[in-house]
Amino acid sequence: MSLKESVAIGQLLGLLESRYAMRVLWALRDGRGQTFRLLQDSVGGITPNTLNTRIKELREAGLLTHGNEGYAVTSMGGDLLKRLGDMQAFAGKWASSQAKKIK
Repeated sequence: MSLKESVAIGQLLGLLESRYAMRVLWALRDGRGQTFRLLQDSVGGITPNTLNTRIKELREAGLLTHGNEGYAVTSMGGDLLKRLGDMQAFAGKWASSQAKKIK
């Protein structure tokens, strides 16, 4: 991996590690726009201030936009979510393996 690629990955992970950033994107994965209030409900447990901050960061990063139907992922945000799509299947397998450890 080149230094440029390493820096880019570091920057992306830094953005996604921000509290609730992944949840905001994940809540919009179906491609339909959501109002601020609906997005807040979809994410769950996020304060309006924190949601405003995450929206601003994700918009500046080109992953989120705001239109007539509310907040939605951009084509780049959709590409990221597509690449993270396997996470749902992995999460199910991982949760099962964790449950087996507890038994």
